[in-house]
Amino acid sequence: MSKYVLRLTDALIKQAAPKDKIYKLSDGAGLYIAVQPSGSKVWRMKYLQQSGGESVLTFGRYPEVSIAKAREHRLAAHQLLER
Repeated sequence: MSKYVLRLTDALIKQAAPKDKIYKLSDGAGLYIAVQPSGSKVWRMKYLQQSGGESVLTFGRYPEVSIAKAREHRLAAHQLLER
């Protein structure tokens, strides 16, 4: 059964305060924002390789890469992975 994930908003991301360790805020379908201890926020996407291993793509820092742009990158990456 699929797990329901709330989509991120600018307000949620801006409220995300740094902690001692990196933590993730999920947007669904593998896309998440990693909040660094320094306060930096980076868009990443986790995916499975054909060999079964996991890999991570990095799309850039928030707010330079907006939520909409990160979702476009995720869609493009999923399309490439399907080929």
